Amino acid sequence: MLEIVRVPVLSDNYVWLVHEAQSKETLVVDPAVAAPVLAAAAARGWTITQIWNTHWHPDHVGGNAEIRAATGCVITGPADEAERIPTLDVHVRGGDVVQLGALRATVIDVPAHTAGHIAFHFATEHAAFVGDTLFAMGCGRLFEGTAAQMYDNMRKLEALGDDTAIYCAHEYTLSNARFAVTVEPDNADLAARLADVIAHRERGEATVPTTIALERATNPFMRAASVEELAARRAAKDAA
Repeated sequence: MLEIVRVPVLSDNYVWLVHEAQSKETLVVDPAVAAPVLAAAAARGWTITQIWNTHWHPDHVGGNAEIRAATGCVITGPADEAERIPTLDVHVRGGDVVQLGALRATVIDVPAHTAGHIAFHFATEHAAFVGDTLFAMGCGRLFEGTAAQMYDNMRKLEALGDDTAIYCAHEYTLSNARFAVTVEPDNADLAARLADVIAHRERGEATVPTTIALERATNPFMRAASVEELAARRAAKDAA
């Protein structure tokens, strides 16, 4: 029931346009900037009615005000970061439910990259919008949280199920894959995925969304056996 469109912006950001055909509602997830998003919606004849933010970083909220001025949309985001996202109309926390037309999404608390980071999960559509928490073969830097929080986030997202599509906000996959093979050099799934990612990027193609199944097989942060192992891997990636 959802039509999801990737809008590449800046150097490596993805903004997601999400359209629900029955209600004709269109949602924007994490608009870094406004103009390309408004153009992508207009090209499809879609009217933006909502924005959902996962966290406060400027490359996720920078287009909020301009898109709202152009469309009158309602902006929803993390209550714990409301002071840092002054454009928010609706404040949500983990366990809250938000809607796009008749479709319901559950808010999941996933702090660590930022202190109030959230994700949005459409269970019936097997889709989750995770901002900068989980990437293809990666996870967000621990700017405002701990490895223990990120380890817990991996368990929360893993529990969404193998067939859940993961819509993250950056094209970091090639860098992540090159690091991942240094962590698990004997992982055949990972070696095959690296080759596939290289081919996609050489053709100028995007590598996300990903899936929980793929991440369980190849993501060194989701596969970390303990908080300590995740912390060590994150520190190594930061230094790479």
